[in-house]
Amino acid sequence: MKFPGQRKSKHYFPVESRDPLTNELNPVIQPRHTHITGIDQTLVDIEAHVDEEFIARHGLKKGNSMLIDDAAAHVLYEELQQQNLITEEFAGGTIGNTLHNYSTLADSRSVMFGVMSRNIQIGSYAYRYLCNTSSRVDLNQLQPVDGPIGRCFTLVTECGERTFAISKGCMDKLTPEYIDENLVKTGSALVLTAYLMRAGDDPITDAAMTAIHYAHEADVPVVLTLGTRFLIEQDPQFWRDFIADHVTVLAMNEEEAEALTGHADPLLACDQALEWCELILCTAGPSGLYMAGWTEEDSKRETSHMLLPGAIPEFNQYEFSRPMTRAQCEKPMKVYSHIAPFMGGPEKISNTNGAGDGALSALLHDMAANDYHKLNLPQSRKHHISGLCYSSFAQICKYANRVSYEVLAQYSPRLSRGLPEREDSLEEAYWER
Repeated sequence: MKFPGQRKSKHYFPVESRDPLTNELNPVIQPRHTHITGIDQTLVDIEAHVDEEFIARHGLKKGNSMLIDDAAAHVLYEELQQQNLITEEFAGGTIGNTLHNYSTLADSRSVMFGVMSRNIQIGSYAYRYLCNTSSRVDLNQLQPVDGPIGRCFTLVTECGERTFAISKGCMDKLTPEYIDENLVKTGSALVLTAYLMRAGDDPITDAAMTAIHYAHEADVPVVLTLGTRFLIEQDPQFWRDFIADHVTVLAMNEEEAEALTGHADPLLACDQALEWCELILCTAGPSGLYMAGWTEEDSKRETSHMLLPGAIPEFNQYEFSRPMTRAQCEKPMKVYSHIAPFMGGPEKISNTNGAGDGALSALLHDMAANDYHKLNLPQSRKHHISGLCYSSFAQICKYANRVSYEVLAQYSPRLSRGLPEREDSLEEAYWER
């Protein structure tokens, strides 16, 4: 496993390095590996440039998002292909993107539960999904289905307006029998999206709840990403109760945070949500990102950064502390951190889709790195105090922020490579903070 982010002191990470003073005393051992698991609605994002007559002909409303059936999706896709209108076609899905980016960053295994078409033609959207997913993402657990996976068509007219047509296909047909209990229980985290809880009569909701049950039995952190504010604002109390009952780590953007808590200020929203879970990652667009969580008061570490003003004065005072769960603390205290966009953000943002997924993948890398290091070097001083993550709040913010920038600067929500081993001279100072 690669080290999460960059810094001078890596505590003999990767573990093969070990302590040079004891290398001669200890035999070389093969490191033990860990993984994370996730459940997703497998779908492909298809973008095409069309005229308004095309929109009307297929019964869509310009600028709106509409659900279409499989037959309509087939006709739409065939015409786009025949007229050579497709500009981009890549694997999508919040959890699929997150797992792919995690495996790309960490060079480590992740396991995805979902569905996949039993029969796949070369060049089809299911084929594209497989081609655009990292080889470190284990897809062997996918449930075969006799039908298409989900498709999300983004149709862009000359004026730049985007019209969305979504075909669910069989993406919600995952059954609990295809959730591997051992893989969930031996993982470093289970990652889910809020969409899984709103699948109607389809079995994927039961599959997600089965995985959550396995994770709780083994004390594996459950990580939830909220997806969209429209979903949350339909029934905020349901989500508050769900998070309090099932979720360890919560990922959201500022709009979803407001829908969940009623606070427009991301910092206050994070503070409120800490009453329901253990750790929060909140992306806030041009304002950067926030983290909030818990640590042991007796082991808190003061920041050397400038203290920041806000609704909670000097809220980042202890951001050099490591995130912990309340169960790991004798005297739990809240900790907050914030960072502005890396390098002010990209000069040109090609695609905002997936920036939050990228940030979450960095956090998951840090959580898995903590397990990996503890598994292989249990006597390290790093683990004298139990923690949820390997790094401090401030370091995780820096790493998540850097990954988000990389996603924003490219077109696809999925990273094509990990972060550079060495940044350009200007960016190098970023990691020195």
